[in-house]
Amino acid sequence: MIDPFGRKITYLRLSVTDRCDLRCVYCMAEDMEFLPKAEVLSLEELERVAVAFMRLGVRKLRLTGGEPLVRRGIMDLIANLGAQVAAGHLDELTLTTNGTQLAAHAAGLAAAGVRRINVSLDSLDPDIFRQVTRIGDLGKVLAGLEAAKAAGLAVKINTVALKGVNGDKIDDLVAWCGEQGFDLTLIETMPLGEIGGDRLDQYVPLNAVRRRLEKRWTLEPITFSSGGPARFVRVAETGRKLGFITPLTEHFCASCNRVRVTCTGTLFPCLGQEDALDLRAPLRAGESDSGLQEAILRGISHKPEGHDFVIDHDHRRPALARYMSTTGG
Repeated sequence: MIDPFGRKITYLRLSVTDRCDLRCVYCMAEDMEFLPKAEVLSLEELERVAVAFMRLGVRKLRLTGGEPLVRRGIMDLIANLGAQVAAGHLDELTLTTNGTQLAAHAAGLAAAGVRRINVSLDSLDPDIFRQVTRIGDLGKVLAGLEAAKAAGLAVKINTVALKGVNGDKIDDLVAWCGEQGFDLTLIETMPLGEIGGDRLDQYVPLNAVRRRLEKRWTLEPITFSSGGPARFVRVAETGRKLGFITPLTEHFCASCNRVRVTCTGTLFPCLGQEDALDLRAPLRAGESDSGLQEAILRGISHKPEGHDFVIDHDHRRPALARYMSTTGG
């Protein structure tokens, strides 16, 4: 799959649910209305979508949510997709999780062929963690991370930098990740969805965070790429990788190799644009996947050159009305 700007699309982020057991302040409103079950693709349909993308050239698949591990029966889907890795049809199967369910599922993920995961964790302070997640228990996530280590999963921590909340605590996360053997990626808050607050109150540019970190840590340039949007350095003192995802201060669109499919079967060629294409109708039109694959290729043909996220005093409302949890985190 080649988009109109010559970028080869090899990476699919597939949301398996819009539901989550946390309510993170940058991701969703406190009183969320989740999708009716009839609108959400079944596990079998999600697998068909994934396989159709593989046939068209996708080599990396990331399962997202909401929180993917709250989806009933999800481990069956993961096992089936892991078999695609074993068969050579997929290079890598990963997922992004908030870690609350990891204690129960880490061993099963490893057995299914998952080798690394991303875990969203915005603070090591229990009070700040609860403030950010509204209802979260940090102890459950830490227990899940221990289970992931015991299962042999490589872990990358994802942290959204939030002004006045965790911005001055990122030093602690860098040190802790070094101790735990985890890599760390920092993310600028993205203007998606009406969250019940002012985006400008949350936003901190990562170039400012990086300047603060450089006062304590030696950040060495490296050529490593995870296949996603992060730009990485190595923290010399810990030996771990530190990534920066900067959708506002420094676009990463020129090398974009990914698309997203929501749990309702909507293909978003770009996270930061509203252009979308329905895959659910051709998916449910019959047993053949030819119509589904044709729809996927139409979506790729409309992939834009880039996004146009803005957060400033003139753009306090979200750039897009849809929530991150609905699009796929």
